[in-house]
Amino acid sequence: MTESDVPEKLDPDDGSPFSYTVSAGFAEALATLNATLWVSTYQAGKLAVFRSANGRVSMLPRTFDKAMGFAVDQNSLAIATRYQVWTLKNETILAPRIHPEGKHDACYLPRSSHVTGNIDAHEVAFGYDGIDSASATSTGKAQRSTVWVVNTLFSCLCTLDPDYSFVPRWRPTFVSRLIRQDRCHLNGLAMRDGQPGFVTCFAETDAFEGWREHKRDGGLLIDVPSGEIVARGFSMPHSPRIHNGRLFVLDSGNGRLVTVDPRNGQVDIVAELPGYTRGMAFLGRYAFIGLSQIRETNIFGGIAIAERPEKRRCGVWVVDLSTGQGVGQIEFEKTIQEVFDVQVLPGIQHPAIVGFAKETIQRACIIGPETPPGRLAAGLDQSTAVLPGNEERPQTSQSDDSRR
Repeated sequence: MTESDVPEKLDPDDGSPFSYTVSAGFAEALATLNATLWVSTYQAGKLAVFRSANGRVSMLPRTFDKAMGFAVDQNSLAIATRYQVWTLKNETILAPRIHPEGKHDACYLPRSSHVTGNIDAHEVAFGYDGIDSASATSTGKAQRSTVWVVNTLFSCLCTLDPDYSFVPRWRPTFVSRLIRQDRCHLNGLAMRDGQPGFVTCFAETDAFEGWREHKRDGGLLIDVPSGEIVARGFSMPHSPRIHNGRLFVLDSGNGRLVTVDPRNGQVDIVAELPGYTRGMAFLGRYAFIGLSQIRETNIFGGIAIAERPEKRRCGVWVVDLSTGQGVGQIEFEKTIQEVFDVQVLPGIQHPAIVGFAKETIQRACIIGPETPPGRLAAGLDQSTAVLPGNEERPQTSQSDDSRR
């Protein structure tokens, strides 16, 4: 049984309905977990945040062109889009003042956009720049935070630098060149101790889009530090993750959640789901797994999930890892058929995201510490927030338009 939320519109400038149903008890589960559910869909170009309040689930949608993989924590949000990686910061000083006042416990405000060009960026993750803990201790260098990006067109992992579109940091040993050819469809990234641990790709190929010939069973899980292939035989795998000491992978073309033993490559099925599995996050004993309907037969034709007679679903399914059973879901209806990434953020129940469709982005400012007039020394220790309505404006008879 499901309880339907009222369909909501995506944005004032988007007339397409974005409706969904929520299984009974889902709102209470999010509230009990003290968490929010974040979902990206490149098909609609949206990042959606599902929040629980008063026994119901509400959705906050924001527009990002071809929204793909993203990383979010209590301080920051990074999201890969068509040719940019956006970063937003949680400005806690703004949160209580966002309308309606006193309701929000976080406010993610756009801070920068790094233009990568079209690299078909898939998953992204927060981590460090490659200096491990032991090296940092011996050399006295601090680990620097960075955003790791799965660069699918160039078949590599990369980081971002203001002087370059991207900086390639790793590629599979069987890919001979750094070239825009999507040779193996590198797509998923599992972080381990702040650095890349495992990746997934569709096939061990070194030819232009060579993976297309191996969609049914050519997928790989690769150990990043050693470059060794850990396991084979997956169908279009995605979203490797390490949780509670176990390595999980989505065997997407078979609609499965599996575990992999990195010591011997043994694969065990945890759950089978009614859709193409892609995008996964964990909280406690629960896995939150994105499902897609995969309508594009030229890309997804010939895989097992496409041949099943039952209807494929689109949304986020929750699996109890102790039993392998589904315990709840959010299912999209009508216009949304694809989900790319899923994250769960504990500790924040009602975030706001400042987007670009409304005037708020033009007039929400966080002002850094001010230096006293006439000096170049360090100034005040406290930043200042300016929101629409709280700034003082000079009296004038001219309109804003006449003074542009």
